[in-house]
Amino acid sequence: MGQKKDLTGSEKSKIVRYLAEGCSSLKIAKLLKRDHRTIKRFIQNSQQGRKKRVEKPRRKITAHELRKVKRAAAKMPLATSLAIFQSCNITGVPKSTRCAILRDMAKVRKAERRPPLNKIHKLKRQDWAKKYLKTDFSKVLWTDEMRVSLDGPDGWARGWIGKGQRAPVPLRRQQGGGGVLVWAGIIKDELVGPFRVEDGVKLNSQSYCQFLEDTFFKQWYRKKSASFKKNMIFMQDNAPSHASKYSTAWLARKGIKEEKLMTWPPCSPDLNPIENLWSIIKCEIYKEGKQYTSLNSVWEAVVAAARNVDGEQIKTLTESMDGRLLSVLAKKGGYIGR
Repeated sequence: MGQKKDLTGSEKSKIVRYLAEGCSSLKIAKLLKRDHRTIKRFIQNSQQGRKKRVEKPRRKITAHELRKVKRAAAKMPLATSLAIFQSCNITGVPKSTRCAILRDMAKVRKAERRPPLNKIHKLKRQDWAKKYLKTDFSKVLWTDEMRVSLDGPDGWARGWIGKGQRAPVPLRRQQGGGGVLVWAGIIKDELVGPFRVEDGVKLNSQSYCQFLEDTFFKQWYRKKSASFKKNMIFMQDNAPSHASKYSTAWLARKGIKEEKLMTWPPCSPDLNPIENLWSIIKCEIYKEGKQYTSLNSVWEAVVAAARNVDGEQIKTLTESMDGRLLSVLAKKGGYIGR
């Protein structure tokens, strides 16, 4: 039985289910007709399949090109290494080489760390992973809200700054100049929304339910078939407006109750794949330190960025859930990489 290409999403899902049923890695390899080492490697490193390292020919950077890169880094503060090199028409340079070159002439800001998890948080995360180990995640609708401001999130923008240069001072207004609250969901390879929360509306239990009625239910859910509605599982986090008795009872009247409403562990944005979608959208709308002058303009940027996210990207996020569950269990409830 020879080694083949990387495991498919379907094969990974089957491995998770076979493990939950108590099958050994050797038995799973026979059932899937895959090499035993491939199966063991996936179990040990659940979020990454076997990757073959492909050595790419590295091109040399001339002194003239180095000067162009240095000028571009000075003119494009907070840009990515790829954007800097593309502006100089320098192609075929791997990321590791680009960053090594830029380190001699620039610096990059680091992202903030996540708050620590306590013992109770970790136990609840493990219990959640065990409960949903056999779930077909292609039927789960992952939802969340995101706030986007005119000025961009504090401390979020990062990029290369030439040595001896000062970072540009962005325009700063109270509350980031105001912002827009956005709600969206992803299921399998489909994006639901995004929908804009009306300006000035604070989401409490009543306004949250009314918002879902006017957007999610009327514009998307009611168009689905009865069999789809029967099998769909609705996921939301533990925000007060989501987890209140009022909201829970309201969703139950809509048929979303018991096993159709996913329970959610505390402090677990890393387990929700839609958080990765928000990162993709924010990278696009705030690239190169971009700021906005009106709420409508930032909303239009969100809609445009969302349209550019294709079904394969969404499918990659939703199919990552089996690996995330295994990682949570392997890390005993600790944070997983995103």
